[in-house]
Amino acid sequence: MNRFHEMSVFLAVAEAQSFAAAARRLEMSAPTVTRSVSALERRLGALLLVRTTRSLRLTEAGQRYADDCRRILDEVQQADDAVAGAMAAPRGALSITAPAFFGELHVMPAVLGYLRAHREVSVRTLLVDRVVNLLDERVDVAVRIGDLPDSTLTAVPVGQVRRVVCAAPAFLREHGVPQDLESLQRYCTVTAAMEGRTPQWRFQQDGQPRSLRVDSQLTVTSFQAAVLAACEGWGLTQVVSYQVARHLASGALQVVLRDFEQPPLPVHVVYPEGRKSSAKVRSFVEFCVEALRRDLATLPA
Repeated sequence: MNRFHEMSVFLAVAEAQSFAAAARRLEMSAPTVTRSVSALERRLGALLLVRTTRSLRLTEAGQRYADDCRRILDEVQQADDAVAGAMAAPRGALSITAPAFFGELHVMPAVLGYLRAHREVSVRTLLVDRVVNLLDERVDVAVRIGDLPDSTLTAVPVGQVRRVVCAAPAFLREHGVPQDLESLQRYCTVTAAMEGRTPQWRFQQDGQPRSLRVDSQLTVTSFQAAVLAACEGWGLTQVVSYQVARHLASGALQVVLRDFEQPPLPVHVVYPEGRKSSAKVRSFVEFCVEALRRDLATLPA
């Protein structure tokens, strides 16, 4: 059994955390998979997996080796793709992640448009409100909102969005328009608080960032729910501008407290530098960048 095959078998076991599941994925027998991993451990002189009757877990050495195997096998696949003509014709599986609601509104139309033009590419989308580690989770392209940390990833700017406070015009006519941050506590408010995050509203005052804990009678875990409540006249809510773009355009919602908004949040399309040689990644990034720049340029100012 060659080393690349040994790596593939071990990585399948590591990712599935099961010899049987890995065997099914590889279309091999479970005893063959077990013997392959045992032979690999003997050759390396290191314990890669801790086995019990009910579970299987990676040792520290096993985790490092799994990471290296994933990187090496990915590079081998890229080399094979290039020789086979992937540089000229995008094909294969592509994995994309983006924030959930932004992904639904802006990334999915780009994905569908791309797939119509590239029938030999299949796409898996991971639309979640968390920062996905591209290398660990084997994701090819990400759309990120907000300032990016320094990294080896390539980031292409496509526009920006704002964090805004808004309410229905009827609500503002009845209760008045807030003029400063201190007056917020006198208004009915709706706060969207994601799980694990402090429910604070973010502003800028006198050139400095300021976070306020707003005591809302209604707190939800979905920005869409907060927007719906605001449209129904419940009260003020703070969301990101793309989430209420159509409501602002139709007049269903109105922005207030503009003087206290933080600087706009940048939006980037991000991908690992090492994957630029892949035609499917390169072509999707180009398509997505153009689509998002066009979309974001039309958002209400």
